[in-house]
Amino acid sequence: MATLLKSLLAASEKAANIAQLCRQEEALFSLLIEEKKGVDKNKKFLQDFKTLADVLIQEVIKHDVGKEFPELQDHIRGEESNKFENGLGETVVVQVCPTQQETAALLQKVLDRKQAAAELLAAAIHREVVLSDPALDKVAVTIPTDSMAVWIDPIDSTNQYIRGRGDVTPVDGIYPSGLHSALVLIGVYHRHSGEPVLGIINEPFFQEGQPARRWQSKYHWGISYRGTNLSSLSQPLLRAAPRVVLSSNEKVVLQKALAPLYGEQLCFASGAGYKMLCVALGLADAYVLSEGSTFKWDSCGPHAILRALGGGIVDLAEALKAWRAGQHTLLPELSYNQPVQGAVGAECWANQGGIVAYVYQEHLEAVMATLVDAF
Repeated sequence: MATLLKSLLAASEKAANIAQLCRQEEALFSLLIEEKKGVDKNKKFLQDFKTLADVLIQEVIKHDVGKEFPELQDHIRGEESNKFENGLGETVVVQVCPTQQETAALLQKVLDRKQAAAELLAAAIHREVVLSDPALDKVAVTIPTDSMAVWIDPIDSTNQYIRGRGDVTPVDGIYPSGLHSALVLIGVYHRHSGEPVLGIINEPFFQEGQPARRWQSKYHWGISYRGTNLSSLSQPLLRAAPRVVLSSNEKVVLQKALAPLYGEQLCFASGAGYKMLCVALGLADAYVLSEGSTFKWDSCGPHAILRALGGGIVDLAEALKAWRAGQHTLLPELSYNQPVQGAVGAECWANQGGIVAYVYQEHLEAVMATLVDAF
């Protein structure tokens, strides 16, 4: 598991570098947007964009990890299709080629023959990432990789990645919007049980370095498997005044229902993965979402980290049913191996019942007791 963790973390760092590169090079960035349509369109947004950065990151992770772990090759899945349409109307299947030169040649087709941009990206795709993290050498958990599968969200909060600013001021540690909410999410789950096992959250836009003002990344990880829980994070302390983080477009009825519990501590932020990270970091005690607008690739990685910290992510609708039936512990958590029956496209993998992410059981129970009469 230490080897797989290192492989996934290295892939996440390479992914973060590609995300930074595409966002920082304005001439390149302007080329990298294609609107999603049809069944692949996220119903939550009027405009939901797929970027070449998304596709490249997804394919790089699949390539690098699949090469090192062939048994996972056919079980690494992501949000994006690897087909991209360039400005000339040509459809190109984006993939990592055997050599940097071949990858650059392929990317030129996507980038309307922009050679310099293609070579820049190809160099980032093929560069070797060497991690220097002594904590990773101490990981001694044996997990059979041949029974695992991987979910990738190459850039969560794509709208903020495209349009967000880097100078947004946090409110009590939580960024309400901006580049900080654009994350790389990787989750490993058990193919048969559907349980999340390993999670990685990489923040490509963690801070701007000086004096070059280039973005620096930061990663977090967690493992939860058969009673063993390890994480790069420590379990957050219980706060005196509990706080919940919500989407800015969350239903008014849910906001009003939670107001007596959280008072003035209703916080709002962009990006599902970022709000889950806020819970893992202890910046919020719960993330509640009443709609089915998140997906397995959003939640799998953060879910594993939260489990490693003693928490989890429950299916809100199913948990409310269980609560009403008198079941107040072991509430139904999200699982990751089964599509939604009758759904098509991205909706096959939606968390349709909504979610509650938490670290402490008492916070989960407080949310459930508050919402049970409101929904």
